[in-house]
Amino acid sequence: MTGQDEIFKRVGVVAIGRNEGERLRACLASLDGYAVAYVDSGSTDGSIALANSFGAQVIALDMSQPFSAARARNAGLHHLWEAFPEMDYVQFVDGDCAIVDGWMETAFRFLENRSDYAVVCGRRRERIPQASIYNRLCDMEWDTPAGDAASCGGDSLMRVASLRQVGGFDPKIIAGEEPELCDRLRRENWKIHRLATEMSLHDAGMTKFSQWWKRSIRTGYGAALCATENGVPAFRKLTRSAWAWGVVLPLAALMLAPLSKGLSLLVLSLYLLPLFRAYRHYRSRQFCSSDASVYAFFCVLAKFPQAQGAFRYCWSKLWSKPSAIIEYKNPLRASGNSR
Repeated sequence: MTGQDEIFKRVGVVAIGRNEGERLRACLASLDGYAVAYVDSGSTDGSIALANSFGAQVIALDMSQPFSAARARNAGLHHLWEAFPEMDYVQFVDGDCAIVDGWMETAFRFLENRSDYAVVCGRRRERIPQASIYNRLCDMEWDTPAGDAASCGGDSLMRVASLRQVGGFDPKIIAGEEPELCDRLRRENWKIHRLATEMSLHDAGMTKFSQWWKRSIRTGYGAALCATENGVPAFRKLTRSAWAWGVVLPLAALMLAPLSKGLSLLVLSLYLLPLFRAYRHYRSRQFCSSDASVYAFFCVLAKFPQAQGAFRYCWSKLWSKPSAIIEYKNPLRASGNSR
């Protein structure tokens, strides 16, 4: 049986954040005993002082360059590589998440016993799913099947050797950096696994429709970038779907309406097809009927902000503008800097 001291020695943690306030406090409190590199992306809420009070090694990103979660994770990763050369694994965690007791040990044992796996992740849950329909949507989004997977999310334990092999994250990607990384890992014959084990508690903090819309724009932007510049198959599919359902179909129906005396508007009934497919898919995953209906509706509705995000990417690419983070959360100020 591997001792806890050995796990502390061989597992490092990279936590990233920007104005997470009390969410960051919960995150750092869940990492007691581990070597933690906290990477801050221009916070103005006292996050750096809070991280220092927890004994984390703080890296403040240069504000003259565009921020991204991928850039932050790379900065933390390279810091740990230099500070702890004996480190074999790194747990990545977002500053709005807290790691569940027992996860690190479970994940460590999994990678120790399976040398062909680069990444292991578990069940991320929303801390307060009942706070809003948007928080509930996040909780359903995190509820993914266990087993070998194509990708992981922001919280996961990764093998250092595999990260070195592929060069870490792509810093220009502002959303979807984990699936893009996993795509490159799988090309090198590494595997990704998702355990049916509690891993982390997430605090989405989404109470407004506008926040959900911005988050979906970010998804569309990141997908278009990854599809165009990195050739990730899943993102190509998502981007094509966003353009088709979020732009082409509604525009065609509206533009042909005068010529067809309004009959072309009947084409909009085609939205029932992806709605039904999504509903059937989530019912097959044991979602109750009401949850499956709500999630399916928002999956279809998301095509519009995702298309907006894809257009935003194309516009920035046309004018050679660097990718900028798209924020949807409200800052949550810490109530003090001490532990």
